[in-house]
Amino acid sequence: MSSMLACVSHSPIIMIRAKPPKEEPEIEALYGDCVQAIERFDPEQVIIFGSDHFAGFHLRVMPAYCVGLAAEAVDDVGGFGGKLDVPQDTALALVKSLRVDGFDPALSYEMRVDHAFSQPLHRLMGSLDRYPVIPIFIGALAPPYLPFSRSHQIGRAVGDFVAGSGRRTLIIGSGGLSHHPTRYYPLLGEATPDVFAYQMKGAEGGSFTDGEWFTRLREMHEEGAEMLVSGKRTREDIKLNPDFDEWFMDRFAAGDLAAFDGLDADETFKRAGIGSLELHTWIAALAAHLSAGGALPDRRIYAPTLEYGIGYGMAFSRP
Repeated sequence: MSSMLACVSHSPIIMIRAKPPKEEPEIEALYGDCVQAIERFDPEQVIIFGSDHFAGFHLRVMPAYCVGLAAEAVDDVGGFGGKLDVPQDTALALVKSLRVDGFDPALSYEMRVDHAFSQPLHRLMGSLDRYPVIPIFIGALAPPYLPFSRSHQIGRAVGDFVAGSGRRTLIIGSGGLSHHPTRYYPLLGEATPDVFAYQMKGAEGGSFTDGEWFTRLREMHEEGAEMLVSGKRTREDIKLNPDFDEWFMDRFAAGDLAAFDGLDADETFKRAGIGSLELHTWIAALAAHLSAGGALPDRRIYAPTLEYGIGYGMAFSRP
């Protein structure tokens, strides 16, 4: 098999949780199994689909999709700073292949990513640069929201490229499931002027330096972790929706991409929070993996982990 799939939730609070959820031993055990499977697979390249939380992409220019030709992760809460080992020639060949297939992703020779990319890369592989990595950003969180079918389609095109490359490829989707982290990342039109200025232009907005912004987020997430276990923040506050999450995980395990094509992004946001739109990354990764000839995911877990601030999911296919 030329492709291995690993999709996993991310959250800053996973790394700083005030209290472990009761499912944490099972979650950690499955994570360890996935790490071992990756080591056995020994990928020649990694493609990761991820989102961003105003660390590298801002509202001034918000691409729907962007392929990194070089990338560095910020040292944000829940993340791991450092450079990714991006094989620039291969990443550029991927962009060219996508264009031939009718897609026009943006590209970046200086991509900056946050915990959405660095958390799974570091935890699954031990470092950000153990394997060559091509990062693909999906701008799922800024309105107007992308149709899920589009990420299915571009994922399939990425998978065609993987199949043609002949390289053993680990494909990662990072994000979801249900959560609503607007306490930290306000929705468009709901931020205070200083926060909106950073969301719009980053440090160039003049309200926060990068260091001040990331310090603010660390302090807020530490406070938020305590609020989740004290009852000051509830399941309703973070739009934790086990019914939606379990439906998604069942369809994902079945490889039912057509079911996701029928999801309405605005309705999904209402049911399961803005963070559920990060599931674009899972859909793109699954489509890429299946298109590259990979098998359906055969290991998975779901847990409504209020302590993490998310509905936690993980699924992977063993080589």
